[in-house]
Amino acid sequence: MIALDYAKLQATPVDTDPFPHVVVPDFVPPDSLRQVVADLPTLNKRGSFPADSVRLGPAAKALFEAMEGPRLRDCIAQLFDLDLNNAPTMITLRGRTEAKDGRIHCDSTAKRVTILLYLNPQTDAWSRHEGCLRLLRGPSDLEDYVLEVPPVNGTLLVFPNGPTTWHGHKTFVGQRYTVQLNYMTSDQKARSEMRRHRLSAFVKKLTMAA
Repeated sequence: MIALDYAKLQATPVDTDPFPHVVVPDFVPPDSLRQVVADLPTLNKRGSFPADSVRLGPAAKALFEAMEGPRLRDCIAQLFDLDLNNAPTMITLRGRTEAKDGRIHCDSTAKRVTILLYLNPQTDAWSRHEGCLRLLRGPSDLEDYVLEVPPVNGTLLVFPNGPTTWHGHKTFVGQRYTVQLNYMTSDQKARSEMRRHRLSAFVKKLTMAA
């Protein structure tokens, strides 16, 4: 079992500027966060790795299971007034970002909801705004943002996807652990996305072993 602060999530009002979202600091409380971080694999390549393609310790496994569980699904469905009962899930882990990451984008239309959970300690890089996700008013200016979310201390960010859910971050090169969970529009699209991530993870493992 892993402790997650569902009560704090349920008590957090949805902010609609620049698009509907919630941010929950310390969703993974400090004691649980330390256990999870100790159980994460070392990832030296950029990109998203499916949970079943990496070695996770017991606490990290418990976190991933809880993230895909019914309690989080129910909280998010209630907060955003969504029917997520039959929505398939896709969950991945990122451990490193490079200079090409963070460009302004909206997520794939195959993803109904994006949930980001940040597992990094507070460092000077985040205080310089590097790698801090920005929720943007439009697609062309990274400085035209409403909110900046440092990727630290078990912070949870949730937003339903749409044509104006623009986000991105300033360049950061280095370790940056993020769990991304998505509720998908259909099983077919979820399977297609996961196949792509698994192929990418396989290629990355080959290059790391070379």
